Amino acid sequence: MSSINRSRRRLFSRKKSDAVHLPWVKKDIEFTDECTRCNKCVQACETNIIIKGDGGFPEVDFNIDECTFCQQCVDACPEPLFTATTEAPWTVTAAIRDNCMAYQGIWCQSCKDACDESAISFTMAIGKAPQPHIDVDACTGCGACVSPCPSNAILINL
Repeated sequence: MSSINRSRRRLFSRKKSDAVHLPWVKKDIEFTDECTRCNKCVQACETNIIIKGDGGFPEVDFNIDECTFCQQCVDACPEPLFTATTEAPWTVTAAIRDNCMAYQGIWCQSCKDACDESAISFTMAIGKAPQPHIDVDACTGCGACVSPCPSNAILINL
């Protein structure tokens, strides 16, 4: 009996759009058609959040750390994949899932403490833990709130 290579199975079952690609990637291209998988962006990333994802394409993993928008991935890439870094880096924002500890009645504000942009606030409520709210206009999608969350309840949406 042969074993199933789950990593390979995910390669075929995952949509190309599920991955969070690098900041400033042009929206009018198909990233996986243009990226040569040279890994220069992976090596250049100052917070080491760019990893080799499915198929060897670079992806951002916010479970590791946050994006500081240092632009080193853009500078290291030899391909014409990026827009001007004077534009917004991407349109991703954070969202809070139902397994948030605050929704379970547990006082936790780890995400707020990690958010330099103050995009996450908590509203006091009588008889329950303060409830989180994300100001999507203030959220840069840096992912600083993801790794400190003890319940893995922060999701970065595309």
